[in-house]
Order: sequence, then C-alpha cells, then structure tokens
Amino acid sequence: MILKKRQLLFLSDAFIYTLSAFGGPQGHIAVMLREFVQKRNYISEEELMELNALAQVLPGPSSTQTLVGIAWKVGGLWLAIATFLLWILPSAAMMCAAAISYKMFADRGRMVDVLKFIRPAAVGIVAYATYTFACRFLKTRISTMLAIGSFIATLILQNAYAFPILILLGGIVSSALDTQPQEAELRVKLFANVNPNKVMYFIGVLLAFAALGAVINRTSPFSLPIRMFENFYRNGIMIFGGGQVLVPLMYTEFVEVKHYLSGAEFLSGYALQQALPGPTFCFTSFLGGVVMGNHGYGVGGQIVGSLVAVIGINSPGLILILFIVPFWDDLKKITRIRNSLSGINAVAVGFMATALISLTRPFGLDPMAYAVIVGTFCLLQFTKVKTPIVIVIGVVLGLIF
Repeated sequence: MILKKRQLLFLSDAFIYTLSAFGGPQGHIAVMLREFVQKRNYISEEELMELNALAQVLPGPSSTQTLVGIAWKVGGLWLAIATFLLWILPSAAMMCAAAISYKMFADRGRMVDVLKFIRPAAVGIVAYATYTFACRFLKTRISTMLAIGSFIATLILQNAYAFPILILLGGIVSSALDTQPQEAELRVKLFANVNPNKVMYFIGVLLAFAALGAVINRTSPFSLPIRMFENFYRNGIMIFGGGQVLVPLMYTEFVEVKHYLSGAEFLSGYALQQALPGPTFCFTSFLGGVVMGNHGYGVGGQIVGSLVAVIGINSPGLILILFIVPFWDDLKKITRIRNSLSGINAVAVGFMATALISLTRPFGLDPMAYAVIVGTFCLLQFTKVKTPIVIVIGVVLGLIF
C-alpha cells in the first residue's frame, strides 16, 4: 500500500515523538497536543481529548491507544498499525537487550552495586503513582470504600484471577450507583454496531491460549511461552489506568504467585524502563526475556519471551481501539460506560497500595532503601525533577558508592 505524503510525514513525526516521549501518560498527552494538534493540525484538540477519554475507558495502554487513534483518523488502518509498531519497537527492543544483558551479568557484583539504588527508587516511583492516583480518583465515599476493599482482598487473596474479578465488580458498582436508568435506546444503537463475531474472536484468543497452557505438557519447550502469552494477554484485557496499574498486577502474579522471577529482577526492569522514552507497557519485554532466561531458554528464548510479552500485553488494547474508534460517537454518549471508570480506578488504587507493601518486603529493615524510597517520592512530589532523572541519579549513586 502506497502512503500519501501527509501520512509519511505523520510517521516521521510519530517516530520523533517515540524517541522523546518521557513522563508517562500525563506527559505524553501534552506532547501529543503540541506536536499533532498545534504544530501539524492532524486532528483538532477536541478530537484528541475525545480519543484520550476513550483510551481511559478502555483497558490497555492509554498513550498507545491515543496515538493509534490519531493515526487511524489521519490514514486509516494501515497507518494505525505502522504507527503502533514505530511506537512500540524501539523501547521493547531496548528492554529485550536489557533483559539479555541482565541475565549475562547478574551474577557479577558490579551489577548489584549499580542497581542497588534504582530498585528502591522504583518503589518510590510506585509510591508516587499510588498517591497521585488516590488524590485523583478517591473523591467519594464509594470510591474510597472500593479502594479499601480491593486493598484488603488482594492482601488476602494471592491469586492472579482476583484482579479481573475485582475490576469487574468495581466497574459494576460505580456504574450502577452513578447512572440514571435512561439510556436503553442509546445502548441498543451502540451494540447494533458491534459485530458479535469480532467479540468472540477477541475473547476466543484468551480462552484458546488459557486452554493450551493448561493442557500442554509442562516439560514441552512450548509450554512456558504459551502460558506467558495467556498471562500477558489476560492482563492486557484487565489493566485500566496505564502502566502505573500494570506494575502491581505483574508483580503479584509473576513474582509472588507464580515465582517466574525475583522481586529484585522485577524492580530492576521497571526502573530501567522509567529511564527510557516510549510506553511503560514495554516493561513487559524485560519481564518476558528474564523469565525465559531464568528457565534456561538461552538468548534466542529470551528474544521469543520478549516478543510474546509485548504482543500479548498490547494486543487487547490495540484491537479494542481499532474496533471502537469507528463508532466512538455512539459510545461516548453512554454515561453508564463512563461511570464505570471511577470504580475501576478506585479498585486500581487498592491494587497499587497492596503492591507497595509487597515491593518493600525484599528490603527488610534496610534503612538506606527506605531513605531512597522516601527521597524519590519527595523529589517527584515537591520538585520538577522527572522520573528519568531520578533513575539516572540512582545509577550514578550506585557507581559511586
């Protein structure tokens, strides 16, 4: 397919944006506004805000979905897919290389020294994200109760499937309590546009890989990649709120429940991702690579693990945004859908609080680690220092001390 000049220009701008996109979803949307609306006028500011709102309602990586939605409006399906690849591949490739390097040098003392400060710094980043999420979303008695309930439930239920169930319950509760019963006609109009076959394909992928992971012999070399794909794909369906929520879900499932990798490995990867541009979801590239390395698959297996992780975690969000953008004008009118988001986000705050407790356990009673955690939180909360700078400071301290 031959791309038009405007579409090629958009791809060029998207690639430059990829290499300069630091700061997570909040920072990303500001850059999108400047680069794609004010500078190039690819879409209007109203369209950008609507796409961003849609990405908040849908599970998956919000920055990725917003960027893909812009590409769809500029050049249709093929430009959207090309933009997605440009956005994902650089950061995913760097995190895959980091996973391979980590496994090669993990046993050397110098690696431990370099990373000893950025691991607690990563926990400080999660603490800051938890605090900002709580301030933003826990504004009513119901949302606060949902957050407390999910916090207690996830402390007690150390099970990966507790997360999607609690997310579903949070959405149902907030939607039921906040929505007036007056939208039947709009819902009929919306779902008349939904192709049930596409919905079944979407759910069928999850069920198929879950079934394969359950029945395939655990000694098979295909067993772990299949099970990992199901894990990442399922979490991609259930993660609302972007990368900040991804961290507690992944930590609980991969470290505490399934023991795929250690807490130190997990925190090292998350901290490294914070120093790179691009989507936080590419952190999963590191997880996939390290998990496969831990199970003796070698460098080739680590590359496969990174691919499985990135494809699995991003597929649901990509499919959803491409599927829903064409009839977003109908979807955005249904307040029941919008209202469910407040409960989902409240539950996510509870997840993040649980993760904070879990993430601090490896530090025991180490006062230096807790000092770094508190210092990182204060830097992010009370100064204009950005996350990548915090990670660089941590690396420098590790080299010096």
